[in-house]
Amino acid sequence: MRQQSGDASLLRRLNSAAILRILRETEVATLSELARAARVSRPTAEVIVEDLVADGWAEECEEDQGDRQRGRPARRFRFRAASGHVIGVGIGASRLRAMVADLNGTIVATHRVPNHRDMPAEERLEAVAELAATVAAQAGLAVADAAAVGVGTTGTVDGAGRVVKSIALSGWTGLDLQGELRRRIPAPVLVENDMRLAVLAEHWRGAAQGRDDVVYLFTGDRIGMGLLIGGRPHRGAHAASGEIGAQPHENWAAFRHVMDYAMAAEPGELRSSRQSAEFAIARARAGEEKAEQAVKEFARGLAAGLITVVNPLDPDLVVIGGSLSSAGDLLVAPIKELFEDYCLYPPEVVASGLGSECITLGAVRLALDQADRLLFTQPS
Repeated sequence: MRQQSGDASLLRRLNSAAILRILRETEVATLSELARAARVSRPTAEVIVEDLVADGWAEECEEDQGDRQRGRPARRFRFRAASGHVIGVGIGASRLRAMVADLNGTIVATHRVPNHRDMPAEERLEAVAELAATVAAQAGLAVADAAAVGVGTTGTVDGAGRVVKSIALSGWTGLDLQGELRRRIPAPVLVENDMRLAVLAEHWRGAAQGRDDVVYLFTGDRIGMGLLIGGRPHRGAHAASGEIGAQPHENWAAFRHVMDYAMAAEPGELRSSRQSAEFAIARARAGEEKAEQAVKEFARGLAAGLITVVNPLDPDLVVIGGSLSSAGDLLVAPIKELFEDYCLYPPEVVASGLGSECITLGAVRLALDQADRLLFTQPS
């Protein structure tokens, strides 16, 4: 190959990055279409595409048999999503979850293992690294093959991936989680708060697609919140946006309704707040009147706390997520009723369809965004 000057080499890399990005963003493109979009000549586009195919970043589409009858069809190419993969990991109070996705976001492997609140931090870090290796192996990869690894964790997480505070996991407060995982995982690692990743997942694959101002309420063993403002997860001045602590007037004491019901229905059973809610929801689904009322008051309690956020933020959508989102209309209808009474502009309210996988999916999206920056940004 003829020696290229520095300027020519840079121009070639710029054009190559531009065509790769266009292929990434379009389903199928001909050489002429790529040349026009990248503002290069067709011969230049052809040489670049041939190199991308040889390097595994692109592939030529099979010729359509119907086109063959009308003469030689234009060659068509597409981005090869399997040319790279990312890993998403969710660190919860009771489970560790992981997914592998190709560069189009198609999930190709999943795995989960138990987690324990009181597990020493060192053991949990090793468990996360082992989980990443396991799920990568399931996808036929080594962890080092991953373009990026996104990690979501409960707790307040700053911009450097440090856990500022965590009340759910032992030894997590003050931990440089991003730094510790980078020492254990041989791939680029990014760490983010789980609720911000949950609302990111909803915006990517869930109920918030096409929405820019969203409140996401997580319901499960705890109450959490994620805020999407202007299409981006909101961090806040101290990276604590969405963290819910003690509230005046017990605005978040919604669980007491379902806990009181569960205790009255089966006095000998001890249930957590989430288990009480699940018990009441199951009985309500079966048509028990007292259970229906308890679930309705639970939903109204959630709405009362949400109003303090919804009125000043003015979102166009509220998503009820977490493990209790499966209650669907049992929660959504009472929340909408209270919003109609107290909100100047009542937002739409929906139940999430992503369930307990939302945080891991958000971690996948975080990793994909990093992969895009690493792989598809034009060199300077």
